Amino acid sequence: MSGHRIAQLTAPVVAARLAAGAAVLLPMGSTETHGPALPMGDYLYAEDIATRIAETAAQAGDDALVAPPVPFGGEDFFAGVPGGVSLTNDVLQAIVEQMAEAFLRTGTRRILVVNGHGGSIGAVDAAARAMRAKHGVIIATLHLWKVAGPWQRELGGAPEALGHGGDPIASVALHLVPTLCAPEAARTRTPSAPFLGLPITGFGTVACEGVEFAVPINVAEIADGGVQAADARGVNPAHGARIVARFAIAGAAMLAALRQTA
Repeated sequence: MSGHRIAQLTAPVVAARLAAGAAVLLPMGSTETHGPALPMGDYLYAEDIATRIAETAAQAGDDALVAPPVPFGGEDFFAGVPGGVSLTNDVLQAIVEQMAEAFLRTGTRRILVVNGHGGSIGAVDAAARAMRAKHGVIIATLHLWKVAGPWQRELGGAPEALGHGGDPIASVALHLVPTLCAPEAARTRTPSAPFLGLPITGFGTVACEGVEFAVPINVAEIADGGVQAADARGVNPAHGARIVARFAIAGAAMLAALRQTA
């Protein structure tokens, strides 16, 4: 097995590996603001992590191929960011389903989505349910940042660095694509103004009488300049390396588990 990214392999090599039972990883993310220190394309990390998963699987004798990444996320509070593109949920769901259909037609039965955008979760999960209903195939998904956020203290990350424009994405970026980052530009959060006269408690939520309500807020109202972390200056590549290593091990194990449905 020489290489894992389909875009970098010849067609006969890809066809032979799929015919022999290779799994397929579908990386996806978004093009949005992550503050002044990080590149807009977080799909880059999803592609790199998917490749690390494939490399780890190969060490155990399992083969996996990585599809080209989907660079646009589902439409949410990041819609309207200059330079960014958001897709409606129905369009994004259709893209995931059609990508899966393309690989299923080759005989592939093991598909793992590596999703790096929170706004895409609904569309991806709906696509997985649709594929099971239509084809009886189980598509697993690793929602990267939803999973990694709770690891902040456990893996040695700075608590104040957790949040948009900070960890877990920032430390992973410093580990995977350091030349695209500008860590000297990392900064602290600018306090958010109240929304409807109420305190903002998260991305799309406010507190009213001690109860959290979902409201349609835009990113500029939540995270000025793309930074919602209390202090994004505390991110570090070593923390990112630990996150990526855990993803690689867990992802390879999931590919092995999917053999039960192949």
